[in-house]
Amino acid sequence: MTRLLYHDSTLMTFTGTVTHAHGEEVALDATALYPDAGGQAADTGTLRWDGGEARVTGSRRDKATGLIWHALDGTLPPVGQAVQGEVDRDRRWRHMQRHSAEHLLAQAFVQVNPVFEVVAVNMNAPECTIDLSGDPAESHVRAAETLLRETLGRDELTLDTPVVPEAELPRYPLRRESKVRGDTRLVIYRRADGTPFDVSACGGTHVPRASMAAPVVILRTERIKGGVTRVTFMAGEEASAYLGGVYADARRLAQGFSVPVERLPERVEALTAERAALAAQLDALHATHARTLRDAAPGETLGDVTLRVVTLPDPAGLLAALTDLPAGEVVAAVTGEGRVGIGSAHPDLNAGTLLRAALTASGGKGGGRPELAQGSTPRPDLFAQAVRDALTTPV
Repeated sequence: MTRLLYHDSTLMTFTGTVTHAHGEEVALDATALYPDAGGQAADTGTLRWDGGEARVTGSRRDKATGLIWHALDGTLPPVGQAVQGEVDRDRRWRHMQRHSAEHLLAQAFVQVNPVFEVVAVNMNAPECTIDLSGDPAESHVRAAETLLRETLGRDELTLDTPVVPEAELPRYPLRRESKVRGDTRLVIYRRADGTPFDVSACGGTHVPRASMAAPVVILRTERIKGGVTRVTFMAGEEASAYLGGVYADARRLAQGFSVPVERLPERVEALTAERAALAAQLDALHATHARTLRDAAPGETLGDVTLRVVTLPDPAGLLAALTDLPAGEVVAAVTGEGRVGIGSAHPDLNAGTLLRAALTASGGKGGGRPELAQGSTPRPDLFAQAVRDALTTPV
């Protein structure tokens, strides 16, 4: 069994002895390198010994033996070799901030409504997630974020990590029941008066003071399978860097629009409305132009059908060219981009059937109703003649 030194989260250097070696991994009698567990990613670092050095690229815990195995990039030290280990500080610190923020945010949700229980967590990337039961609404999400922001800004919550016999666990206000049997390590963030803000059974690494995990920012929520709501958040230095980048981008946009940052949403809404109005005007112009081109196209008499073939400059006018036709007429419209269509006001001519016949000949696909059908073809130059051929050759 490996002695777990990482329960002192601030311990970044340690000594140990190689007890096992296999493949590209070694196990030590003691380690401060946290393994991949509990939703928290493994530490990385370095092992050094007389005459050698290797990078630790990951770690895992063998539950059956209690050994922590370290994956090494380089030559393995021999069994019995004493080593000096060093944890990658920046990575450890980010993981501590993420994990502590997960505990604190989960507690904030419970305080908003006890039905919001954590069913899964993931802290392997800057964007971390907690999956909650209870279907929190946006108002609950913002209430939890506000509660935690005020707590971290106004209270000094300090870390306490007692190891408690299983029989004593009922004395502690655990946020959720412990899955560990026997002696259990608790992660408690206490207020200055000693009362706990959050109590959880956990073997992970955490910041000594909860304020070191700030800010904790909820980025988005989404419903996932099983009626669970996934909350994506960032914490600590990663959240600060993210928010700083977002603000810098917002400031540049605001300067381009000649408004202060706080008025940027108002300006964007105005531009969005203006764009929608212009798009509607453009659609109307496309429709008017398409109908004008259609009406100007010469009628071709093919049996008892009057056919008009029109070439449109833009697919946006396709629907307008194919609808509101005089009785008995059929229109074939084609665009340079390969969008094509048939409109039929002839009682005995099915636009969908005619379109499929023409597209079969011109290598395209599409379909539709008896009065209107649309599709596309890689050979728009062949489409009009294919329509004519289909009208003069019984299908």
